[in-house]
Amino acid sequence: MAEAKKVARKPAAKRKPAAKSKSAAKSKPVVKRKPIVTKKPAAKGAARKKPAPDFVSSAQEAGRNVFLASLGIYGKAYDQAQEQFGSLQKELKERRKKADKVYMELVTRGVKLEKVAKVAIDDIDLPKLELEKLADGKALQTRLKKAKARFEELKGSVRFKSAA
Repeated sequence: MAEAKKVARKPAAKRKPAAKSKSAAKSKPVVKRKPIVTKKPAAKGAARKKPAPDFVSSAQEAGRNVFLASLGIYGKAYDQAQEQFGSLQKELKERRKKADKVYMELVTRGVKLEKVAKVAIDDIDLPKLELEKLADGKALQTRLKKAKARFEELKGSVRFKSAA
């Protein structure tokens, strides 16, 4: 059975050759490689200073433009606020005029109604109401006694019996 099962082995990985000794490394000259990008030396003098003022002036101009733009935004917002405030004031004046007009109409109507009410009160005959008799305490007491007596008579005629 052992012969029937043969396991296939993987071939061993190839090994790297051993590092050469130091003596072999010294015998070989080291070659320096050139960099791919070569740098050119910067020109001294006027050529180097010339781009700097352009950059500085363009940066200053850009900064100034940003400041002016923000100033313009604030100015525009202020103008819009002033316009809205002015329109609100105008609307408020119109509403006040309307309110004053309505108030005066109500006052004149009240005056007319007061006159009508005074005429109606003058037309009422106060002696018919016998207000003087109601104000007199003794007369009121006698009238109350008469009313109670009449109530007792009516109660007796209907023959109500008290529960007590």
